[in-house]
Amino acid sequence: MSEGVDFKDMQRRMDGAISAFKHDLASLRTGRASSNLLDPVVVQAYGSPMPINQVATVTVPESRMLAVSVWDKQLVGAVDRAIRESNLGLNPIVDGSNLRIPLPELNEERRRDLVKIAHQYTEQAKVAARHVRRDGMEIAKKAEKDGAISQDESKVQSERVQKLTDETIKQIDGLLADKEAEIMQV
Repeated sequence: MSEGVDFKDMQRRMDGAISAFKHDLASLRTGRASSNLLDPVVVQAYGSPMPINQVATVTVPESRMLAVSVWDKQLVGAVDRAIRESNLGLNPIVDGSNLRIPLPELNEERRRDLVKIAHQYTEQAKVAARHVRRDGMEIAKKAEKDGAISQDESKVQSERVQKLTDETIKQIDGLLADKEAEIMQV
C-alpha cells in the first residue's frame, strides 16, 4: 500500500531540473569568458566522441580569453576542429599543445540569439518540472483510489505538489531573468 506522495523525492527531482537548467545557462556565452562555455564541445578522440574536459584542461587566463591545454599532442587538431565546428562562433589559435581562444565582442544579433537559446533551456526545465508534478499527482490519485489515503488527504497532497511546482517554475523564471540581463548588458 502506498502512503501517497514522497515529497523529499519530488523536491530532489525538482532540484535536479533546476541544477540541469543552471548548467545549461552556464554554457551560454556572455561578455565574460567561462570554462563552462566549452562543455558542449565533443572531440573525436581515440575512435570515439569524448567531451573536451576528458582530453584537455580548460582555463580562463583573462576575462576575454579561454586557454585549452590538450593532454595528448596528437589530439590538438581534433580539439581545434571540434571547437570550430561547435557553432559557438569561436576561432582557436593553436600554440603547440595549447589553444588560445579569444572571445569576440558580442553583437546585438548574437545577444538576441543567446536569449532565444536561454528561453529554450527555460522551457525544457519547466517541462521537466511539470513531469515531476504529473508524477506526483498520479501518485496521490492512485493512493486515494487504493484506499491508502482519504480524498481530503489526496487533495492536500495535490495542492502541495502544485505549490512545489509553482515555486520551482518561479525559481527557473528568476534564473532566466538574471541570465537575460547578463547577456544583454553592454
